[in-house]
Amino acid sequence: MKTCLAELTGITKAYPLGPKSLVILNNIAMAIETGEFIAVTGPSGSGKTTLLNILGCLERPTKGNYKFEGREVFSASDHSLSRLRGEIFGFVFQTFNLVPSLNLSENVALPFLYSRRSRRSARRMVLNAIEQVGLSDRLQHRPAELSGGEMQRAAIARAIAIKPKMILADEPTGNLDSSTGHMILGLFQQLNYRGTTIVMVTHDFEVAAFAQRTIYIRDGEIAGNA
Repeated sequence: MKTCLAELTGITKAYPLGPKSLVILNNIAMAIETGEFIAVTGPSGSGKTTLLNILGCLERPTKGNYKFEGREVFSASDHSLSRLRGEIFGFVFQTFNLVPSLNLSENVALPFLYSRRSRRSARRMVLNAIEQVGLSDRLQHRPAELSGGEMQRAAIARAIAIKPKMILADEPTGNLDSSTGHMILGLFQQLNYRGTTIVMVTHDFEVAAFAQRTIYIRDGEIAGNA
């Protein structure tokens, strides 16, 4: 039986713009169950990435409530939010965000820099994540020595190494050709099958079709949920 992992109520995000405000999200309400694979889609500028950033505690809303596992998120201190970002969420971005001077293994190990885990435990989790994405033969390769698909798989390994409760992916196939993109989406499906909750932002309806549920955002509001 699935349970509610995250719940947003009345989430609004606005930025001051002269005497007025620019509203990016307006009164968003949504619930995410444990083990779901959700695609958030809509036109550019509709608020998709802002919603993802709020889910991942990278941004605070102007108003509204966000509960994760039943606990109010944004009443917590900045230190507590940093812990959430480091232990609860795994982030995957369109631009990979790998450090060019580090090899694959070192890049995947980055989330453990401020972890309380032992070095041996962290190393074991890093190698396990790399194995899951099929890159065990690339441990010493730097990003420049990897293909686009391999770099995104490395980024996914970095996201799952900490065993997050939720993966947040922002246009994860945007810089990939369609064949490589489908491979990455297949990997997301495998991770989801193993129990990882995934929220993926995409403007591409073909990509969104890989998810179990699609939330359509237009002009900062939820215009569809199927």
